[in-house]
Amino acid sequence: MNTTRTLPQDHRPNTLRPDLVELVTGVRAAVAARADWSHTARLVADQLRLHLPTPDVLSAEERLGSADGYRSHTLHVEPDGSFSIIALVWRPGQDTRIHDHLTWCVFGVLQGIEHEELFDENLTPVGTSDNHAGDVNGFAPPGDIHRIHNTGATTAISIHVYGTDVTRTGSSVRRYYD
Repeated sequence: MNTTRTLPQDHRPNTLRPDLVELVTGVRAAVAARADWSHTARLVADQLRLHLPTPDVLSAEERLGSADGYRSHTLHVEPDGSFSIIALVWRPGQDTRIHDHLTWCVFGVLQGIEHEELFDENLTPVGTSDNHAGDVNGFAPPGDIHRIHNTGATTAISIHVYGTDVTRTGSSVRRYYD
């Protein structure tokens, strides 16, 4: 069973975690460039590479994950709704359904391995990658159909920056394909 949890708008974190101050400042500057989605994803990825936090950005309890499925933790929502920073915690074997996104997304792996499968619009596999701790990648629709799977033997943790307020939209996913 795959589950994900997002916080309702009134439960947004209202204080910025100290480990995220430089990242949030950098993402604000990248978004302020008002580039197209692909270029914005590249600019945000540059900032995430520079300011990728450690797994300690999450509490010990948050880092545990859940046996029921991967868990998301809202770390920051920009007041104007232009971006959100979400941590995802995956226990071994947990995965997503095949999906695409509402907007650009950039992710960085803090711990473990996230195996990504990429698909074209006909759901034909077009590539895979194993993202390890320290790896940062990003994408923008169209061409963002994928599935993520923790193929490692330990819990994986990643930070995702989405170009929308996911507490308002309820999710970063536009549609599921399976």
